[in-house]
Amino acid sequence: MSEEAGSMLVVYDDPSDQHSLSLGDTSSTEESPAETTLSLEPTNDHIPYIGQRFPTHDSAYVFYSHFAKTCGFSIRRHRTEGKDGVGKGLTRRYFVCHRAGNTPAKSSNETKPQRNRKSSRCACQAYLRISKTTEFGPPEWRVTGFANHHNHDLLEPNQVRFLPAYRTISDADKNRILMFAKTGISVHQMIRLMELEKCVEPGYLPFTEKDVRNLLQSFRKLDPEEETLDLLRMCKNIKEKDPNFKFEYTLDANNRLQNIAWSYASSIQLYDIFGDAVVFDTTHRLTAFDMPLGIWVGINNYGMPCFFGCVLLRDETLRSFSWATKAFLGFMSGKAPQTILTDQNMCLKEALSAEMPITKHAFCIWMIVAKFPSWFNAVLGERYNEWKAEFYRLYNLESVEDFELGWREMVCSFGLHSNRHMLNLYSSRSLWALPYLRSHFLAGMTTTGQSKSINAFIQRFLSAQTRLAHFVEQVAVAVDFKDQTGEQQTMQQNLQNVCLKTGAPMESHAATVLTPFAFSKLQEQLVLAAHYASFSVEDGFLVRHHTKVEGGRKVYWSSQEGVISCSCHQFEFSGILCRHSLRVLSTGNCFQIPDTYLPIRWRRISVPPSKLLQNASSDHAERVKLFQNMVSSLITESAKSKERLDVATEQVSILLSRIREQPISLQCARDISTINRNL
Repeated sequence: MSEEAGSMLVVYDDPSDQHSLSLGDTSSTEESPAETTLSLEPTNDHIPYIGQRFPTHDSAYVFYSHFAKTCGFSIRRHRTEGKDGVGKGLTRRYFVCHRAGNTPAKSSNETKPQRNRKSSRCACQAYLRISKTTEFGPPEWRVTGFANHHNHDLLEPNQVRFLPAYRTISDADKNRILMFAKTGISVHQMIRLMELEKCVEPGYLPFTEKDVRNLLQSFRKLDPEEETLDLLRMCKNIKEKDPNFKFEYTLDANNRLQNIAWSYASSIQLYDIFGDAVVFDTTHRLTAFDMPLGIWVGINNYGMPCFFGCVLLRDETLRSFSWATKAFLGFMSGKAPQTILTDQNMCLKEALSAEMPITKHAFCIWMIVAKFPSWFNAVLGERYNEWKAEFYRLYNLESVEDFELGWREMVCSFGLHSNRHMLNLYSSRSLWALPYLRSHFLAGMTTTGQSKSINAFIQRFLSAQTRLAHFVEQVAVAVDFKDQTGEQQTMQQNLQNVCLKTGAPMESHAATVLTPFAFSKLQEQLVLAAHYASFSVEDGFLVRHHTKVEGGRKVYWSSQEGVISCSCHQFEFSGILCRHSLRVLSTGNCFQIPDTYLPIRWRRISVPPSKLLQNASSDHAERVKLFQNMVSSLITESAKSKERLDVATEQVSILLSRIREQPISLQCARDISTINRNL
């Protein structure tokens, strides 16, 4: 506590105003402080004194609040009195320390959960009393009692600002926060941006992260029916502006929104290329509206998450999940993914089996692992981390036999024979353990890196939910097609920095075809292939590490048919050839990887421009935007060498001359003008 604050610990009382005050309990009985020091003269302009006058009781409150902040505490309004205590107008008011009084004991209610929060009240006796008087003419308020003795420590200046009374969010700041919330950034990022805007040090805004979260929560407490109507209006407005935007919804018997799903035109195009493996994440909820949220996401050719669709459901029943699955397939023209990863929800599992019978359904490993602390931490204690490491080792095995043997040993070692979670995991092992899934394409979405990437992507529009209609806007921002295109172009430019490690023709060829993400995965296998030996056997080759004398992988290769396969199933699992297959190709004097094993979904140019034109809208403005993307790709490819640039310059000059000979329509000119204004 500062010396100045210490010098202010005084008590004044006006003997002409003998009304009692009790701050030690919550009753209305009052008692005057036992010890008072009388003084009618002010000692400091900022310290209250007996006889001090204020035009209104609010101005007295502001003055006392400023004094309290200087001392290291805050105040609150305690009680008021009317003339003779019979409501003939307000004549007396008390302001007290925020720690005055005692918290009454709450009656326990077994049916209602109790919040075990410690009260800050400690019967502090500091107070200011003001009384209304007309002694000097117009009505005014005069200080008739003041005590500044505290029975608790006062706060330092850098601490007192965190008291609730001094944490305020101005209207301008509220509008700014709501604007940030629509963009989907986190509350921590909002705080940091506002600190930079206001040029204040970190932590010195007049409000905290908790205050911002409470503000956002208050805006969520709106009429659910009105919110759902706004959401439907928002979707219909988007549909009017973009005919390729798709949404479906159902209403209940009371004509209230029951379920709604939507997808964007760009998402549908992405799904056509990258919809072979999909994660359907149903582990989130819009808590303000108590609605389960489902999000369909995948991985594009650059290893980045891409959004396919979103659904809000009334409940998590078989009927709701079946409707959601049908709506999603409707958006995607009936095309189901090869593989879909979900949480361990039996209703969802049954719905997918019925609506996507050909699709391989698997449980998403990171959704399972997220439950481990609550399942096993208390059971295993200090051995929890040891068990978790062993679980991951078994999870990543290639052989089913090795997994089965290792699982039994793990259960015995950790004494988990009767643990129900272990029993459930084992009974569903074919749906999550990699030894059982390696023959199915998962696009690498089972790796820790990809799981974090997908979670971060989803959090972009979950971190600052406000209203339902705003939530649709947040999703649109998160999956904006132009942003994704820009990210891909950046990755393409990085191709010129790709470092070749083996010098093999297969490596240099693959570097020109695959995206940097996919090429890095293939390059790892090419480097490892040099450490393997291949032996010709009946119906193929046996490939094993040069230090091994037994075991190995069986590889089948037919150069005439252009077919190669390995018993490790890595290509089927990830779309990237394994080191065993690459070793056989190298031994057989194959200098380029067959096109079949450089999948379109991992290539730098995922779809030929001609196909994009066929799939694009016939709308002229959309075709112009598409052409701009083609020109951007032309520049990227042409800049890779002088020869390419010379050819491109010559051909574009010829093409430009021919184009200028064609007539111009008035409507097209208007479309071009509109597009230029939007760029």
